[in-house]
Amino acid sequence: MSPLRDRAAVAGLGWTPYSKNSGVSTLELALRAISSALDDCGLSPGDVDGLVTHSVGDATPAAVVAASLGVSDPHVLLDFWGGGSVSAATIGTAAMAVASGQASTVVCWRALNARSEFRMGGTGRAAPTLVEFQYQVPYGLLAPPQQYALVGQAYLAASGASEEDLGRVAITQRQNAMRNPRAMMRKPLSMEDYLAAPWIAEPLRLFDCCLETDAAIAVVVTSAERARDLRQPPVLISAAASGGGHSLFSAARPDLSISAAADLAPRLYRAAGIGPEEIQIAELYDAFTPLVLMQLEDYGLTPRHTAAEFVASGATALDGRLPVNTHGGHLSEGYLHGLNHVGEAVQQLRGQAGERQVPGVEVALTTGQPGYVSGTTSALILRADR
Repeated sequence: MSPLRDRAAVAGLGWTPYSKNSGVSTLELALRAISSALDDCGLSPGDVDGLVTHSVGDATPAAVVAASLGVSDPHVLLDFWGGGSVSAATIGTAAMAVASGQASTVVCWRALNARSEFRMGGTGRAAPTLVEFQYQVPYGLLAPPQQYALVGQAYLAASGASEEDLGRVAITQRQNAMRNPRAMMRKPLSMEDYLAAPWIAEPLRLFDCCLETDAAIAVVVTSAERARDLRQPPVLISAAASGGGHSLFSAARPDLSISAAADLAPRLYRAAGIGPEEIQIAELYDAFTPLVLMQLEDYGLTPRHTAAEFVASGATALDGRLPVNTHGGHLSEGYLHGLNHVGEAVQQLRGQAGERQVPGVEVALTTGQPGYVSGTTSALILRADR
């Protein structure tokens, strides 16, 4: 049995509103989300002895947040570099710190002004530091939609999926977002609307791309035993896994149509002691629609090259046999680099998701970006404490 399995739990959640202009610094966003998460579970800053965050391009350093909270002797203090690739890894690291006794209460967060300040692929800032950028920038391949368009083209060519299949992902998630009062995009989306939207980088249209968002989310991790004495129903961290991935220029992975999740998934399921057939909801990292189809296959939730048919059948809708991105995901709720997927999974497992609640859900998969560009990936399996 994995030494991590079910020993740590998510005890608290906190969000700031999603917006196009928060009007405050990322530090202020982080502190507001963390305060909300601590209040959610009935703890205070004095209970915190671990802080873990992740960033790419922008940053709210863990040491600065610790000082701002008045945590004078943090036992765990970590800043992961990376966007959504390491979102699940922050929670996994917090769980390991708690399970090993390094810390008793760890806050994880992501705070960003991704619309009003640091825009991914935007201009007017320092040059990127990734080594392979020197090979792509001279050819105009810089913004994430351009990079992921290559991935999308590879997947469509290998699977036979169509542009309408990508559209069904966006439409299904918009339907979920319409039941989510926190979501930025709640207007109905039809296939006609989807196909009429402008190309961003073929095969990606406007609605294939995630939302640039100002917001923060925080997650409080503590021991399962302690969480049971707090304010909210605990959500157990059954497994966490991290792995390598594709880099568009440097990694020795010849097939862009299969993500690194295909390598990570068996380890993740072994650690949780379950198989993919036991996953009841999946919050899959969806910076771009092709990633949803790919991960359905790479995590073993549907056979290879059948994800488009799976989505078209209604299986991923809220009333389907495997609801996916029940909050609307990055495409319609907002883009918080993966941690809002963790937040949604926790709400579903608590039974607190309101109109979009999936009845009786006990096991959830939540994933980080499946390893493209950054060359890393991560994922979690969470379980209701019943």
